[in-house]
Amino acid sequence: MSMREKIEAAAARYPNQRSAIMPALLIAQKEHGYLPGPVLEEVADILGVERIWVYELATFYTLFHTEPIGLFHLQLCDNVSCMLCGSENLLKHLETVLQIKKGETTPDGLFTLSTVECLGACEMAPVMQVGDDYHGKLDDARVNQLLDSLRAGVSRAAGIEPASARPPGE
Repeated sequence: MSMREKIEAAAARYPNQRSAIMPALLIAQKEHGYLPGPVLEEVADILGVERIWVYELATFYTLFHTEPIGLFHLQLCDNVSCMLCGSENLLKHLETVLQIKKGETTPDGLFTLSTVECLGACEMAPVMQVGDDYHGKLDDARVNQLLDSLRAGVSRAAGIEPASARPPGE
């Protein structure tokens, strides 16, 4: 089924086409990996809605990406509960280990590092979302294990020996 057909099927469930923008954006992002301008315009055209309405939603919600992101989108919660449990130090650790700053993607395209206002999982603080999965009660060692595991999975899929997620000497 084409992206257009999927969006039209999703839109058929709503009495107002404007209400179908978010599901349509999710479909388009799954298809393209992110939502560049031409894709946003295509979504608006398929739904027959104002393009600004599509742009507003795509740029407001953190689940939508208008720029390419890494294979693994690391979203670290920086709300009060996570901050009190060490998320600021985890962010510094992630920036050091990945050798990128918040908002950047590693040169190999594997990881994009972001912070988000709240993941709604305070009982797991500090917590990070990777794709659809939550990882909680994090510390430097658990973050290193997680990064190693993600890299190993990619390496296994590509049939190569996994590299450590930590820079030499750490």
